[in-house]
Amino acid sequence: MTTSGESHAGLKREIGAGSAIILVIANMVGTGIFTTSGFIMEALGDPATMLACWFVGGILALSGALCYGELGAMFPIAGGEYVYLRESLGRLSGFLSGWTSLVVGFSAPIAAAAMAFASYFFRVFPNALPGISHDPWIETGWVHISPPSLLAVGIIILFSMIHSWGLHIGTRVQNVLTGFKIAVVVAFVGAGIAYGDGSMGHFASGSKTGGLFSTGFASSLIFISFAYSGWNAAAYLGAEIKNPARNLPLSLFWGTLSVMILYLLLNVVFIYALSPAEMSGVLEVGAASAFALFGEGIERIFAGAITFCLLSVISAMILAGPRVYYAMARDRLFFGRFGQVTRRHGAPAQAILLQGAIAILMVITSSFDKLLLYIGVTLSLFAMLTVIGMMVLRAKGIHLKSPYRTFGYPITPLFFILFNLWMIVFCIKDNPMVSLYSGATIACGVLVFFCFNRQAKQVP
Repeated sequence: MTTSGESHAGLKREIGAGSAIILVIANMVGTGIFTTSGFIMEALGDPATMLACWFVGGILALSGALCYGELGAMFPIAGGEYVYLRESLGRLSGFLSGWTSLVVGFSAPIAAAAMAFASYFFRVFPNALPGISHDPWIETGWVHISPPSLLAVGIIILFSMIHSWGLHIGTRVQNVLTGFKIAVVVAFVGAGIAYGDGSMGHFASGSKTGGLFSTGFASSLIFISFAYSGWNAAAYLGAEIKNPARNLPLSLFWGTLSVMILYLLLNVVFIYALSPAEMSGVLEVGAASAFALFGEGIERIFAGAITFCLLSVISAMILAGPRVYYAMARDRLFFGRFGQVTRRHGAPAQAILLQGAIAILMVITSSFDKLLLYIGVTLSLFAMLTVIGMMVLRAKGIHLKSPYRTFGYPITPLFFILFNLWMIVFCIKDNPMVSLYSGATIACGVLVFFCFNRQAKQVP
């Protein structure tokens, strides 16, 4: 087991506690909170139930963060879930986690965030391309090319290049974007409550379509789990965090708790601004709320700010994800070139470019809502397996070497495992195609694993 003082070859410990907390917040606050509340209201129909759903999702994320904190303190190296599952449930489980991180954990959310950015951008700046229609230029059953999708592709390329340049400049850009995003969210909440033209009557309106244990509630939690995804972001950079035994659990807990509070406040403002009928099914719920609260002039300012807030989450995921593929390649379970870092800047540039290419492919082939469900179900499955692995390591006594222990053990991990299992079962029952996509992703991963595992055994 790598000690907290060591780092992966080529990666440097340059991230302090503050930057690690910012990284967690940056990974979480973004696409989900500004795009999913409309879908959730459509499924639940009741503001109180919707807020309860966001609260439960926050408790789940916080429980996961507490468990991952122990795992991160045990294995303070690059790779996150890939390393944790490799050490607890075996190489195949670890590889499948890394494989799904490549396809679902980072590339798909990067694509979704870039698509949301483009959607917001053209809503706020409808005349950005005068004389050019925003309608699709090419639209078939598999391919969708339009000005918004091309903008999304351009953003992915831009931030992939920035983070390929090196960790130092990447984290500087990340910190600035996240600081701006937090300021915008706080200003939006404060101004919306103090000066917005909303109605408290919206909280009592609506028609409940499902209770706390309905299929709609479970499906909504999948959307919310996507919005909260990123609570484990710091775990992927364990080899680059200073004093990881202390700072990694700290960043996971405080980053997740901060975001949970922000999300609940934001949803209160959304409901204050829009009636359930006005919110249902709306993708750009942040922009719609700003228009209802402040009118067209101020709405454009807030909606524009929210648009650029989405850049932070794109940047954060492009930064964190490649450390997983880097760790897999170092174990000879992936192409060796993705385990290399640039000689001058120490960045896993090849892994960043691979991730960007997959995200671009998803932008031009996927619809937004289907992408969210696919992401949510698959990530919930592997997060659940990772926490099961933590309990396995506890049973083996490996946790005795960890300087941090999960608060509330064993209730905290059991709550996380059982609630995720219930959510996954209900969502698959309600959306059987999601299970097909997730199953196909995992099956492909199994085939790839055996190919690389065979090659790894042949190399002395």
